Amino acid sequence: MLVNGKIAFIGPGVMAEAMIAGIIRHEVSLPEQIIVSGTRPNRGEDLQQRYGIASTTDNIAAVREADVVVLSVKPQHLKAVFPELQGQIKPTALVLSIVAGATLKKIAQGLRHQNVVRSMPNTPAQIGEGITVWTAAEAVSVEQRDAAQKILSALGEEIYLEEEYYLDMATALSGTGPAYVFLFMEAMVDAGVHLGFPRRIAERLVAQTVRGSVDYYQKYDNDPVHLARLRNQVTSPGGTSAAALYYLEKAGFRTALSRAIWAAYERSLALGEGSDAQAPNDT
Repeated sequence: MLVNGKIAFIGPGVMAEAMIAGIIRHEVSLPEQIIVSGTRPNRGEDLQQRYGIASTTDNIAAVREADVVVLSVKPQHLKAVFPELQGQIKPTALVLSIVAGATLKKIAQGLRHQNVVRSMPNTPAQIGEGITVWTAAEAVSVEQRDAAQKILSALGEEIYLEEEYYLDMATALSGTGPAYVFLFMEAMVDAGVHLGFPRRIAERLVAQTVRGSVDYYQKYDNDPVHLARLRNQVTSPGGTSAAALYYLEKAGFRTALSRAIWAAYERSLALGEGSDAQAPNDT
């Protein structure tokens, strides 16, 4: 086993399940060392039957003996969770948060607990293909950072950053990113149907095009290449790609996407009721 001790999940949502599945699949912990707590008994029982873990509706009972507490509730539920768990978590335990917008300072103050790691995974973590950006409070030990890295690695790739302000940026870019990709794919499929393809064929064409394009880009991992170079490879003068790209640029595709990501960033700050981590001035 890579992580010793018990792991408690406070909040049995989709991302918590993805983490549980990854932890068990990569043998980071045994199922009997994991417990999940939430307000819906049926949800806990479902996870218990599916993964062989324990479940409860009592948050205090869940964290009492835990060595790692994963805070996986919705941001708006923190106000209820904080007073309930104050003084209940073992002083030596690690708190690993995946709550969007909630800063290290806010979590530490809310729980009166200093050993806090803040992270932002994304939904491809459900199949072990996610990417997680994370940071740690100064009180977190080397051993606890190692445990956090091993847990997050079970979800896919992970990137540790010293500066906390990057977490809200990651929320907007990679955390919310799959939604942008799915909307883009949906629009392409709908366009294919409009052209005359059966939907199932359009879906296959789009899915493989996106998958293949990403794989083609990643083959240059050892010799990074600018995305514009790859785009130019498929853009012949006066060709179909040139016509399509001209229209996208004219329609403000880049600007719309950039503004959407900025809106997600601002929303991440709002969910945390204002970030305590200061980003550099925008010049």
